[in-house]
Amino acid sequence: MTTEKPKKIKDEDIASPKGMRDLLDKEYYAYQGFFEKASEIAIYYGFRPIETPILEREAVFTSSLGIGTDIRDKEMYTIKTKGGDHLAMRPEGTAAIMRAYIENGMQALPQPVMLYNYGPFFRHENPQRGRLRELRQFGLEILGTSKSIADALIIRTMTLILCEAGFKNISVEINSIGDKECRGAYLRALTNYYKKQSTVICPDCRERIKTNPLRLLDCKDARCQGLKKNAPTPIESLCNDCRHHFKEVIEYLEAMNISYRINNNLVRGLDYYTRTVFEIIETPAESSDGTEQPTPLSLGGGGRYDYLARALGSKKDVPAVGGGIGVDRVIMSPSHKPLDPRILKKPKVYFIQLGSEAKLKSFGIIETLRKAHVPIAQALSKDGLGQQLAIAERSGAPYTIIFGQKEAMDETVIIRNMETRSQETVKLTDLPEFVKHLKEELR
Repeated sequence: MTTEKPKKIKDEDIASPKGMRDLLDKEYYAYQGFFEKASEIAIYYGFRPIETPILEREAVFTSSLGIGTDIRDKEMYTIKTKGGDHLAMRPEGTAAIMRAYIENGMQALPQPVMLYNYGPFFRHENPQRGRLRELRQFGLEILGTSKSIADALIIRTMTLILCEAGFKNISVEINSIGDKECRGAYLRALTNYYKKQSTVICPDCRERIKTNPLRLLDCKDARCQGLKKNAPTPIESLCNDCRHHFKEVIEYLEAMNISYRINNNLVRGLDYYTRTVFEIIETPAESSDGTEQPTPLSLGGGGRYDYLARALGSKKDVPAVGGGIGVDRVIMSPSHKPLDPRILKKPKVYFIQLGSEAKLKSFGIIETLRKAHVPIAQALSKDGLGQQLAIAERSGAPYTIIFGQKEAMDETVIIRNMETRSQETVKLTDLPEFVKHLKEELR
């Protein structure tokens, strides 16, 4: 009987998937710090947290994103389970949050319901700087109101979060794409315009004319850029209600001194948007030496989605508006100001132990320090005093606790001031009270 040898695994066989990566140390803390600050601002403005599953039923997205959108047609990661369920790794957050709103009976709560969320999303697209296959977003949603002030509140909160993260030169690109009362007339005008240009537009746009005309304005192909300048604009076709709604949103932005520009070609990439759509852009500072400026960076965006609930099976519409910040782009930008998360504690004490008896009792001392809220650094796996003292010096901790065989027998520790080199012996029973006074010195 012969047995087959196991296949030798190559490095590339176990490497992280393309467009996905590990977050380590400082970078992890940068993401955590941004999330904590964004959550804090959201809570002050009245939002509450929500977390939806990373896996959703595929229909949550196929029924809401629209035929002809890249996310639905090209970028979703989908799986079929052993039980026959068709699931998708969430490519965006809004449809899942509307699903949660309906499923959890949030219609019965006082309206509007204001929610914030943060987490990973997944899109199978070509990875590039700031656009990964596993991307992280911070999102805000207001469900259950059609008032224009909700649109302004989303934009206001997002711009505040970005300002707190260090961005000084940001502006809002904004447009209105109408509702079911006026969208049809606009789509007919847009379709007729592009049909006359069908011989010169890209193949994708020739298909969009049939399946999803609004995506014509979202095309990035160079062949179609010139045509967009002369294309009919959504604002020209707005009904009175949509025109009034958009006017109010602009008035709120002006009242809050938020820099904005009306972008007639802005439609966003998803079908569920109605009326207000927007993107928040970092505009590079002008150079004094006349050198070429970097391309403006889109940090986030969103809009109103008054008909999404019905697309997900609701018997009536739920007016809603929301937006998301691309956290990867924020963290990678030179403008980003890292924010220390609350979880990050600079060690105040380096703990040194020597000998087997001291190792056995080390955890009790560390627990005493933890309960006193004194963050420490340690290397319990090390044995020599010199080696551990060298690490203690490099750690920058102002105090070192030394716990050796003699101290273990005497139920004491030695506490050394790393600046003055003075030290004193403290009984373990007195350690909590001593640490209390130590904390006051460290403030």
